[in-house]
Parts: sequence; structure tokens; C-alpha cells
Amino acid sequence: MIISVVNILLYLIVVGLLGGLAYYIVDAIPIPQPFNKLIKLAVIVVCVLIVILLLLQLAGSFGGVRLPTVVTYELGAAVSSLAT
Repeated sequence: MIISVVNILLYLIVVGLLGGLAYYIVDAIPIPQPFNKLIKLAVIVVCVLIVILLLLQLAGSFGGVRLPTVVTYELGAAVSSLAT
């Protein structure tokens, strides 16, 4: 269970950083106002959907989608892994 929580926290950190970076880039590029707001809204919606998917995965409610694990427990030590 603790490994699942660590995976979720790592995914949330990555999603937050990438979402914040995308939001900042959209703000920095001079795009006309209605399109700027639409792109910002799309970035927020995508980030929220990813977070909901991660929380559903943690709860076990969405068994059809398997995301790659970031941390696995092997021989008593936590190691990074990209395999599921």
C-alpha cells in the first residue's frame, strides 16, 4: 500500500509541475484573449482528469487501465522501475 501512495505522490508532483509549466507558457505567449483563456482551461481540465484517473487507480475502481509503476519493492530496497 505504501508503494502505491509513493507512486501516486510522484505522479501528482510530475502532473503539477508539467501543468504549471504549460499554464505559465500559455500565459507568456502573446495569444489573443479568448484563445488564451480556452487553452488555459484545456490545460486545467487535462490535469484534473489525470489526477482523477490516478485517484481512481489508487482506489481500485478503474481496473482496466494500468499505469507504469515508478517505484517497486525488490529485495528489501526501493528501486526505480519502468516495468509494470
